[in-house]
Amino acid sequence: MNQEYRDISSTRRYRGICVGRTIIALVIAFLAQSVGAQENDAETKALDSTATQWSFQLAYQTMPDYFDDILDSGQQRPAGATDYVQLRIVAPLPFEKFTILPRVTLRHYENAQGQSGIGNTEIFGLIIPKKWDWGTGRMGIGPLITLPGDEDVARDEWGYGFAAAYVNSKGKWFYGVLMTQSWRSIDPVALPAGTSDTNPLGIAPIVNYRLGNGWYVSNGDQIIQYDWDSKEFKVPLGVRFGRVLVKEKGSWNYYFEYQTTVVYDDWPGSAVENSYRFNVTYTIPPF
Repeated sequence: MNQEYRDISSTRRYRGICVGRTIIALVIAFLAQSVGAQENDAETKALDSTATQWSFQLAYQTMPDYFDDILDSGQQRPAGATDYVQLRIVAPLPFEKFTILPRVTLRHYENAQGQSGIGNTEIFGLIIPKKWDWGTGRMGIGPLITLPGDEDVARDEWGYGFAAAYVNSKGKWFYGVLMTQSWRSIDPVALPAGTSDTNPLGIAPIVNYRLGNGWYVSNGDQIIQYDWDSKEFKVPLGVRFGRVLVKEKGSWNYYFEYQTTVVYDDWPGSAVENSYRFNVTYTIPPF
């Protein structure tokens, strides 16, 4: 009887140990999955310029080569700036029924003539109603203002307009589009013949694919422009390769980007042939 009792007790202890190990394994797997999901969410937010978070970006872009073909006017296509340093800050303002994402972009330019100065600082506030945020993505619209810049490298005038955005994530993909339209605050009499106070329409498609372990590839800062006066497009094409490092208090986004222009023949302005950007961005949750 004692032997039988000991056998039963031993069997029960063994089963208890097995059950305990199974529970521990399930808990570890659940925690690992939760941590992985949180890291994936943080990675996606680091790539999402419309996410409700603080963002501090510092970038350097060099454009050593421009296309120098002859325009229809008989003049050589002009070159643009040789490089610039960009500082961009996003400061979210969450409210009960909507969120405002004020974004300030400041650039310091240099050109081939050795001139340098501050460009037209861009300020816009993307307004995202709660009903326009569906969890995996969102859309919004808001006012856009450009400040006067140094006349050696930019326009010494104000501008005003609007910006709109749509983004969504699905699996390893993050995609969307950002559109901007602005007008020059200038006396129409001062405009050259055949031009208007309407700036080119900007269309920026967004395509990001996460490769794993924080690495990703995307189409970069690809801003397609449509000039209302000449009714012509300028289309750049680029590739961005970067990595997001998720930390306890925030995320770091490092990337390198190359870009060229593939559609520009009838475009009246400059068209970059080779462009290189180096970037670091730090994002943190709202205070």
